[in-house]
Amino acid sequence: MTGLVSRSFDQADETRPFVDGKGRLDLLESGGTGVARSTFEPGWKWSEHVKPLAGTDSCRADHTGYVVSGRMKVVMDDGESTEFGPGDYMRVPPGHNAWVLGDEACVTLDWTGFADYAKPAPG
Repeated sequence: MTGLVSRSFDQADETRPFVDGKGRLDLLESGGTGVARSTFEPGWKWSEHVKPLAGTDSCRADHTGYVVSGRMKVVMDDGESTEFGPGDYMRVPPGHNAWVLGDEACVTLDWTGFADYAKPAPG
């Protein structure tokens, strides 16, 4: 029997804060898999609050996730764009910028794009 697992993001295995306190990523890992809950505060923008940590011109993460609350706009490097809101499934390939829309925090769950997300670039 593998057993049931019940975990809380309030006791995450790892927390990665964004620049200027504009949110954070909380990571839970279990049995070789993981999921991240990211809280993007109003005014958050990838190019201002994660780019300094990533050291890349645009986000290189490949996100597969779900929007719990709030709204976010994503613009790909080629100019394609869309908005995500509560209840939306999101698939965002590498090469994008994103920012929170409105005055409510955007909370997402991400199953694929968290491995190096918001980790400071090496040396």
